[in-house]
This record gives sequence, structure tokens and C-alpha cells, in this order.
Amino acid sequence: MIAPLIPAVAATPVAFVFGALIGSFLNVVVWRVPQGLSIVRPASSCPHCGHEIAWYDNIPIVSWLVLRGKCRNCKAPISARYPLVEAGTGVAFALVVWAAYAGVYPMALVPALLYWAAVGIALTLIDVDHHRLPNVIVLPSYLVTAALLVLASALTSDYGRLLSAAIGCAALYGLYWILAIAYPGGMGFGDVKLAGALGMLLGWLGWAPLIVGAFSAFLLGGLVGALLMIGRRATRKSRIPFGPFMIVGAAVGVFAGAGIADVYLTTTGIA
Repeated sequence: MIAPLIPAVAATPVAFVFGALIGSFLNVVVWRVPQGLSIVRPASSCPHCGHEIAWYDNIPIVSWLVLRGKCRNCKAPISARYPLVEAGTGVAFALVVWAAYAGVYPMALVPALLYWAAVGIALTLIDVDHHRLPNVIVLPSYLVTAALLVLASALTSDYGRLLSAAIGCAALYGLYWILAIAYPGGMGFGDVKLAGALGMLLGWLGWAPLIVGAFSAFLLGGLVGALLMIGRRATRKSRIPFGPFMIVGAAVGVFAGAGIADVYLTTTGIA
């Protein structure tokens, strides 16, 4: 039991640092993509004074703390969201790696899950800010996810999972498409497109992660919606972005789908 923990203890901090670096890039993506701007040029600059940010002021988390949350040039405040996104991405990457060493899913799936940890954070923030799930992020995720799942199947010599991934993609896309047609005010086609990509990932893991992941999205969305209405922060007609719940629900399916399904089947006497 101790031996498998040795590489995990070493790999998890490395994954956190790598994730924090990716999180710094995600801050750029979240700010620029909704505006149709390039994520490569120009270099990052202060939104208040336009001063280009030096590399030593762009170190994830550390620079914000050293500068005490202010621009070095004009002293304007820098939102705490930047280091939070960096730290959050680092934690997400660390959890993905740790869970693989713990045997929650095959190690071969880690590249696909790291990709979705980053994409999920970016889409969540963009959907919260703009009620949009940009095609420029969602549509390429189909190709990237498919390629990474093929790699995972090749590394595990389990090509049967690719069929379940295709079924998961079609099933979740179809479900959300029906909901978008039936309730056009409550479900957007951005959600439909995202559902297919998430279904592909969950389907590769199996039926339990797929079903639990899909159900969790609606459960979490309904719970948060009810709490917002109780707190008078929303009404029945309020449009609440559903993408974040889909992504969190998918995470539940990935990390705990099999366990939740086992508990349910055992307690209901089905298994």
C-alpha cells in the first residue's frame, strides 16, 4: 500500500504547479474569448493603465501575493479571482493525478481528465459571466477528447470502451437536444453541444459514471435554483447558466459515479 503512494506524493505537487500555470492561461481565455480577442497576442497588460505585465509579475498565485493584489505600475487593484482560478486549477489537476494513483480510474485517462479540468473551469467562468458556452472551446473538445480517449484505450488495450464512449456521446447529446426542443427557454444549444462531449468522456468510464454524472447535473441545478428562489435571488423565470452544473455533475460521475451506483444498488436491494 505504501509503494503506490510514493509516486503519488511526488506527482501531486508537480500536478498542482502545472495546473496553476494552466490556470494563469485560463484567466486570459476567460477574459478574451467572449470578446472575440486573440488569446496569444497582445501580451497580458493591466486593464487600468495598459502597462504590459512583466514575466516576474505573472507568476501564478505568488505574484499576486507579492504585489498585494495591486498593479506594480498604477497600483490599481487586481481581482482576487486571478489567483483563485490559478489555485483552483492547480487543485483540480492535483486531484486528477491523485485519484488515478488511488485507482479510481486508469492512469491512461489522466491526460483526458486534465484537459477537461482546464476546459471545465474556463467554460464554467464564461457561462457564469456571459451565459455562453463558446463554440470555439466546446466544438474542438470533441476532437481532443476523442483523440485522448483513443490514446487511453490504446494504453489499456481496452478498445471496447470507445464504443461506450460513442454511445455516451450520442445518449447525452440526444437527451439535451430533446430538452432544448421541449423547453427552449430553459436549455440552450450550447448546453446540448457540451453534453455530447461530456457524454463521450463519461461513457468511456462506463454506464454508472454516465448516469450518475447526468443525474447529478440536474440534481445540483435544481437544488441551487431552489436555494436562489428561497433567498429571493432568482425567480422561476430567471435564467441560470446550466453549464457549470453539467461540468460539476460530470466530475461527480468521474470521481464517484461507480461508488454512488454501488451504494444505490445495494441499498435498494437491486444488487
